[in-house]
Amino acid sequence: MTAQANWTSRALDKIEKVGNKLPDPAVIFLISLVIVWVLSALLANVSFDALDPRTGQTIVVNNLLTGASLADFMSRMVTIFTTFAPLGVVLVSMLGIGVAEHSGFINAGLKRMLDSTPKFLLTPSIILVAIVSHTATDAGYVLVIPLAGVIFYAMGRHPLAGIAAAFAGVSGGFAANFVPSAIDPLLQSFTQSAAQIIDPGMQINPLNNWYFTSASSLLIIAIGWFLTDKVIEPRLKDTQVDGDPREIPKFDALSDKDRKALRIATLVMLAGIGLLVAILWPVDSPLRDPQGQLASFSAPVMRSIVPLIFLLFILPGVVYGLVAGTFKSSRDIIGAMSKSMGSMSYYIVMAFFCALFIDAFGKSNLGALLAIEGAQVLQTLQLPSMVTIVGLIFLTAFVNLFVGSSSAKWALLGPIFVPMLMQLGISPDLTQAAYRVGDSSSNIITPLMPYFPLVVVYCQRYVKYTGIGTVLSLMLPFSICIMVIWTAFLLIY
Repeated sequence: MTAQANWTSRALDKIEKVGNKLPDPAVIFLISLVIVWVLSALLANVSFDALDPRTGQTIVVNNLLTGASLADFMSRMVTIFTTFAPLGVVLVSMLGIGVAEHSGFINAGLKRMLDSTPKFLLTPSIILVAIVSHTATDAGYVLVIPLAGVIFYAMGRHPLAGIAAAFAGVSGGFAANFVPSAIDPLLQSFTQSAAQIIDPGMQINPLNNWYFTSASSLLIIAIGWFLTDKVIEPRLKDTQVDGDPREIPKFDALSDKDRKALRIATLVMLAGIGLLVAILWPVDSPLRDPQGQLASFSAPVMRSIVPLIFLLFILPGVVYGLVAGTFKSSRDIIGAMSKSMGSMSYYIVMAFFCALFIDAFGKSNLGALLAIEGAQVLQTLQLPSMVTIVGLIFLTAFVNLFVGSSSAKWALLGPIFVPMLMQLGISPDLTQAAYRVGDSSSNIITPLMPYFPLVVVYCQRYVKYTGIGTVLSLMLPFSICIMVIWTAFLLIY
């Protein structure tokens, strides 16, 4: 066991060392952008037989190095950046969270929580919260992951282990959740359309994978708990926390004034949540979709998650600051927002190049070509059904390294695999579940995922030299174990 552990540790150290020699993430996105341009020019005149299931037309690679394409790129560069979805999610959320943090509200709340949470249950509690955060779309990336580092650090544990555990729950276990979320009906819509190619009368429940995803939550928590406490944290024992002390939260004992401020601010937050529930409760609530649903992507409440996070943190944050005395005037509140934006400057730079790369990759059609050709190769192998399921999981994981959007990948792969496996006697529900396993388990090891650089930034708050290699070496054990064990669980299930 010791020899095996030493071998694993050396392998992960090697991955970290090699990975950290890679260029800065922003430079990687820039290099990737140039590669996409060159490949699009080289493949633009090549004829492919692959049909795009979304259009029924043959896939054509678009040359991005023509004069018209470059002119279009230059004219849209600003818009590409400003409309990059993760940028708005992160920055707006951080405005509210920054006020709550710099006022002392989050700090005080964590102290109270630590007093009542047994240390041995900290890891599974973090992973559980991370999994449930999927219900609020991308909230876990901007809220749960950084707070996990703060909580671990406050408990005398390594903050990077907390960040890794939360990242595994938020992203590695993206398809596991006790609570239905907007991704369920979105994927179901693609699955049903694909199934109707074979059976026009086929109807699929939007929660067709709910039993599986609910049971999977327990599996992800167990895997994450074991790896965090037995593999990741022991490996970090020699990694010194050398971040700027001014940026690392201090956890002194709460004063009577702090306790009073926390009580009042918490009541304000609970009142806000209660008001939201009261607004959502009526079947004709303006925050529901036209069919009265709350979890659909068209429901205003699902499109308002980020503003709700902003409000539910800035209001108690301001109240706490005024009662505790950390805020004397409106200038202090704006100053807290400014500080939170200052800490995001590195991410903004990376987001700029990431947005340009993702836009070019989509417009070139290289991602669609990669997904469809890979699926057709798997189809022509005519493997046994269970082997094909495993092949779909690994193909999805591979494509996920290049195409980050879960729905976009399924729009490409679903029309190919759902009808194919239906003819082998495999239900569309099982095929969709297999896709979700491959997609989720590989999220945490692709540096091209929009939120991956943000996790690097979170880690750098505590360990300055953190790079892509550091995060990859932390997350690779999670990815491998989650994929292998989750696949076995799916086949048994």
